[in-house]
This record gives sequence, C-alpha cells and structure tokens, in this order.
Amino acid sequence: MSGIVDQVLNGVVKGALSEILTKTGLRKTRRTRRRTKSNTSLAGGIVDSVLEAAINAAVKPTPAKKQVSKRRTAAARSRQRLR
Repeated sequence: MSGIVDQVLNGVVKGALSEILTKTGLRKTRRTRRRTKSNTSLAGGIVDSVLEAAINAAVKPTPAKKQVSKRRTAAARSRQRLR
C-alpha cells in the first residue's frame, strides 16, 4: 500500500516540476549552436572571387558626395566662446 502512495506522490511531484520548468522557460537539456561550415576548397574560392570581381566591374560605382561646410552663425560662435 505504501508503495502505491509513493508512486502517486512521485508522479504528482514530477508533473508539477515539469510544468514549473516549462513555464519558467528552463529546458532540461541544452542545445548547442552549430557553426556553419565555410567553403575552403581552392577552386570554389577562386571561382567565387572571379565572379565577385566581374559583378563589381559591371555595377557602376556612384561618385563620392561632396562635403558641404556649414558656417557657424554669430550666436553659435559666441556660445562656443562662453564655454
């Protein structure tokens, strides 16, 4: 009889603990993050670099924007002097 009571109590405790763990967001086992494999083959690297160079040559680069100088107003200069 006591064995049955122990089994029932153990089942209730296990169920309650598992429910608490799922609600708090904790997991029983941790999952490791896997790193993706990089392509290290020589031919793939050469072909890739040639393709990238061809694509970059086909796209016309935009010229750099001219920097516009901003002249300070008299009020801004006097504020700077007061600091």
